[in-house]
Amino acid sequence: MNATIRRIDQLTNILAPMAVGQIMTFGSPMIGCGFISGWNLMSMCVEYLLLWKVYQKTPTLARKSAKVEASELKQLNVKKESDMKPAEGVQLIMEKDVNGFEPQEQKEVGCTARIAEPFVTFRDGWVAYYNQPVFLAGMGLAFLYMTVLGFDCITTGYAYTQGLSGSVLSLLMGASAVTGIMGTVAFTWLRRKCGLIRTGLISGVAQFACLILCVISVFMPGSPMDLTVSPFADISARLFENEPLPTIASPESEMIFATGMPILLNGSITPANSDPEMSPEPVPLVSVSLLFAGVIAARVGLWSFDLTVTQLLQENVVESERGIINGVQNSMNYLLDLLHFIMVILAPNPEAFGLLVLISVSFVAMGHIMYFRFAQKSLGKQLFVCHTPDPKAAPDSSPPGNTSTV
Repeated sequence: MNATIRRIDQLTNILAPMAVGQIMTFGSPMIGCGFISGWNLMSMCVEYLLLWKVYQKTPTLARKSAKVEASELKQLNVKKESDMKPAEGVQLIMEKDVNGFEPQEQKEVGCTARIAEPFVTFRDGWVAYYNQPVFLAGMGLAFLYMTVLGFDCITTGYAYTQGLSGSVLSLLMGASAVTGIMGTVAFTWLRRKCGLIRTGLISGVAQFACLILCVISVFMPGSPMDLTVSPFADISARLFENEPLPTIASPESEMIFATGMPILLNGSITPANSDPEMSPEPVPLVSVSLLFAGVIAARVGLWSFDLTVTQLLQENVVESERGIINGVQNSMNYLLDLLHFIMVILAPNPEAFGLLVLISVSFVAMGHIMYFRFAQKSLGKQLFVCHTPDPKAAPDSSPPGNTSTV
């Protein structure tokens, strides 16, 4: 089910960038923005309609199980003892509703408790997350978010400095979605042949091997990597000397990054202070071609690894803790994603992009090392023994080494 949903998502990612890229390239940015706005408004209505249909067809969504509620209250309420039974928690809630002195006692300590409650909840969530047997696998997935090797605004901006147009970028995004679909297919096949944990290990090796192309691209002809260029010179001049922003010479030209950086003129790179009458030399495409080849090929291993960790979290976390653990996992993912934007803020110039690529690959390697440690602890000596799981066993059952730690 996870692979099928991800496959649908990747199919939409094929059509969306191709359509918008062609509209913006052969139409205008205004038409492209109008198309995106109208599509989002229409999609919002369809999305709410589908959610309402799901709610109508699933009556259990309208009520919450008392057992689950009592279990969550037991974990989140720091004033209860750790060995309190769920029935006692429910009884205390009923007493607060009936008796009048219990809310009064809560008001006396309400100020301090309300201030400390978010921090206590944060601490308890982290403790519960750390104690999970899949902790290292979740951290490995979070480290993969600390990267500039994805089709986001950062990679798109760098591609523009290398002479790629929006139309070409949209085709590359479509190709990355195709490889993402291949990753979901590879996940289901590897899961059936080698088991869930080994699937994540194989996917991680495949992703890292493809990212080696990105490392090689940093040192190939056409790479603008130059660590002698200070990324802070233009920022300080902009903030303290009030230098005006550079002007764009023609409607087809695009300004990239900051003052003094290259400017894209009609599909080629020209220094900002050069003579516009001089014919600019085209930038070699060897570096950027290797970069995007590595990024696109790595999507196969990336999506297969993502599905592996997602299923590990679903199978090895008890239902009462699943919301807490998923919340902490998403927080870690967003935190590492935020750090990669901070990294780009500190080094926004194209000359430093090669260094960002090396840092990104290092974080991906650390994430897969964490997953390898998790797999080694779970499977032990059976880690490299790839065999077909017993079909008579429980569906999607974890290996013996993993079930003993749950």
